[in-house]
Amino acid sequence: MDNGVSAGSTASTSTLGNIALGLTLLAFGIGHTGILDGVTAANSVSLAMYVGGAALFLLGLMEYRGGNGFNGTAFAGLGVFWFTWAKGAGGSSSEEAAGTFLVLFAMLALTLTVAAASGVFGQGVYALLTLSLVLLAIAAFADSAGLAKAGGWVAAVSGLLAWYGATASLAHWPMAFGKASGRGAVAAG
Repeated sequence: MDNGVSAGSTASTSTLGNIALGLTLLAFGIGHTGILDGVTAANSVSLAMYVGGAALFLLGLMEYRGGNGFNGTAFAGLGVFWFTWAKGAGGSSSEEAAGTFLVLFAMLALTLTVAAASGVFGQGVYALLTLSLVLLAIAAFADSAGLAKAGGWVAAVSGLLAWYGATASLAHWPMAFGKASGRGAVAAG
């Protein structure tokens, strides 16, 4: 391939993975906030299934192939989350089942938060994702629209951070925290 980029290059797959994660989180979050009239989380199902789910999972496999175990775990694990969420959205599962699903993936997000070696910026994306999933889980258990809206706002901010980090890497923009490395949103461990 041109420019010394191989099929398993983590520089390009990390950036694309962070863009996919950011856009999916942003759409998912905005849908939960109710800020746009007539736009709900259900409207993000197609984006979540194909961009956040299938594409992110494949990018995770490419990251593993390229030797980046952290991004491989993050992208493949979150790809499974988004694909499964999209397949079950609007289904007949109970609120308790939905809340449990969100708690389980909040545990994955917490693991990513702790394991991220990319500095405060990268950890912030995963920490906000963790908080969002916890808020949405509690909202499901308690049937609380207010907590669901708060979880949506946190998800949207997390998505904006992931998107900005990937864009900053491509455009060589300054990073508020961490350092840009050309390997995704921030220097990966």
